[in-house]
Amino acid sequence: MSIIRPDRHHPHAGGRRRQHQRGFTLIEMLIAITIGLGILAGLVGVLASNAGNARSNDRTSELMTNGRYALNAIKQELREAGFRGYTWAEPLAPAALGGITNECLEAGAVAGQFISNIRQGVWGSNNANPYAGSCVPAANYVANTDVLVVRRLNPTPTPTASLVANSIYFHTTYDRGQMFRGVTPPTFTGAAPLASFAFQTFVYYIRPWTVDVAENPQIPALVRLSLVPGGGGNPTFTTELVASGIERMQVQYGRLTTTPDTQYFNSLPGASFSADATLSSDWEEVNAVRIWLLARNTTAEPGYTNTTTYAMGDQPFTPNDGFRRQLFTTVVQLRN
Repeated sequence: MSIIRPDRHHPHAGGRRRQHQRGFTLIEMLIAITIGLGILAGLVGVLASNAGNARSNDRTSELMTNGRYALNAIKQELREAGFRGYTWAEPLAPAALGGITNECLEAGAVAGQFISNIRQGVWGSNNANPYAGSCVPAANYVANTDVLVVRRLNPTPTPTASLVANSIYFHTTYDRGQMFRGVTPPTFTGAAPLASFAFQTFVYYIRPWTVDVAENPQIPALVRLSLVPGGGGNPTFTTELVASGIERMQVQYGRLTTTPDTQYFNSLPGASFSADATLSSDWEEVNAVRIWLLARNTTAEPGYTNTTTYAMGDQPFTPNDGFRRQLFTTVVQLRN
């Protein structure tokens, strides 16, 4: 039997071999590249979207954290505002208080009048800085924002053996109370119980910068002046950072009317240093405080313009810039 072998010179034999060995055509390569680029573009779009969402979440988290913390800090102090220890009697004339470093004094006030005005649990100025000549320099204050003062005693009495020299206290019993300085309380005859409470006062305001006036960009902040013991010197009002990124603050003060309903006012008659009870009686009747805080991101967002108008008391605010913001508001009922 003869075996038929393919002719090596058959015209189709080599062609079939070359068909199995050929590579991609130019058209196939172009199609593959196009598909790959499409997939890559899709992945880049997903990554960019995720990164944008992450940045947006970070901005939102920043606003919520700063705003809530600042609001809670003020609420905590306002709930204790006006606490006078064991008594609601008219405070006695204060004992000698000596010098107070950086005391917040309005025009016309003399040393000691601000610190001794314990009648006013709360006080505030409307869209103005009354302390530009004393404790809050004009450059440290954001124009057209409110200033809030909170006065109270520390809820825990200080034992006489633990009194600190050059600190301010309020010595109280049920029928009287007197402010004094140092380690020797005033003597109340025939009165019990007796206790001395550390006097605390805070002045809240908005500063245009957080860490340093030279920071760039400047990040506004809610700060407060706090009375601290003097140690070897005078009691001092020192500045404490409450929360960065707080751009504006507005406050209104509620009083009961004859209705009886609480009516809110942007401010009330009487200075923050009034020694006369008749001049500060309106402030003593405040039973609620309404607060607005506007939180702002630390950096502007490219391509974004914020034209929202934020309603805040008597000072609506429209920024027209690239910063995202969040408005926080609450009403605090005073306990004392």
